[in-house]
Amino acid sequence: MLMKLTYEQALNRAAALCSQSERCSGDIFTKARSWGLTEPEAARLVGSLTRDGFLDEARYAQAFVSDKFRFEQWGRVKICYALRAKGIDDRLIDEALDAKINPDDYLATCADLLNKKMRTLELPLSPADRARLIRFASQRGFESYIISKALHALSDQS
Repeated sequence: MLMKLTYEQALNRAAALCSQSERCSGDIFTKARSWGLTEPEAARLVGSLTRDGFLDEARYAQAFVSDKFRFEQWGRVKICYALRAKGIDDRLIDEALDAKINPDDYLATCADLLNKKMRTLELPLSPADRARLIRFASQRGFESYIISKALHALSDQS
């Protein structure tokens, strides 16, 4: 069990966390509460970190979008839902998605995922297999029109 931290100890610990990697204010607020800070103290801590540049929601959103797209190969829809769950403003989410996801790379990533999944299925694809591919890409957060374009591009290659 963690002992109750003073405001100054919590501020130092939170600043160290924010220095290691990007964090959002909601995560730091929750962490501060788990360290025993009251709600007003936790809010003050978040405000202080934001003022000092340790926390920046726009910077966090851009880092999150970049990481989830490049490393996890998530689509825009899944990324958007994850950021909303963290309390990030929709405007910041849209800006980060536009700044960090190239439309050509986005389509290529979807096509690559579908191509890898298709290797596990028998060709020619049955309607059930095609539906399976669409569900797979949808669960990764890709929009239906992107999935359709990617499937069409893959069928043209065959």
